[in-house]
Amino acid sequence: MSVRDLIPWARSNGDQLPTLFRTGERDPFLSLHREVNRLFDDVFRGFDTRLPAFGRIGGSGAGWPNVEISDNDKEIKVTAEVPGLAEKDVEVFLSEGVLTLKGEKRSETEDKERQFSERFYGQFERRIPVGREVEEDKVSARFRNGVLTVTLPKTAKAQTQIKRIEVKS
Repeated sequence: MSVRDLIPWARSNGDQLPTLFRTGERDPFLSLHREVNRLFDDVFRGFDTRLPAFGRIGGSGAGWPNVEISDNDKEIKVTAEVPGLAEKDVEVFLSEGVLTLKGEKRSETEDKERQFSERFYGQFERRIPVGREVEEDKVSARFRNGVLTVTLPKTAKAQTQIKRIEVKS
């Protein structure tokens, strides 16, 4: 057997394209390859440089809910956008230095004739590591106009451990 026997060229004419590239023919392996690629594209669509989010709704976006995190000497503040949800639809947990935002968004109507929707529905869970130096008994959460704000005060030890490092060029 020669190497030429392994090349998928047509045997009748050596100038023809490989069978994978010929039009008019349906190669089942090419179809399978395209379908697998499409499935992987669908799974990984939306991954970007933001924080990794494993609890998503509908597979779009980098994570839901979208969050904004601010950290200063005294506290860590996590703000999450949860439009269309009520206060009762969201749960907040803090365990071993990880803040968990959990809930469910339900469809308001049972529209069986709906053909297209870009809205998110279903359960979500977002875990955000905040560290163990948080005063767990003083953590507070506020929900207003579809925005959840969780304030996590730092312990006195964490506040004194902050050391400013001079950056030189």
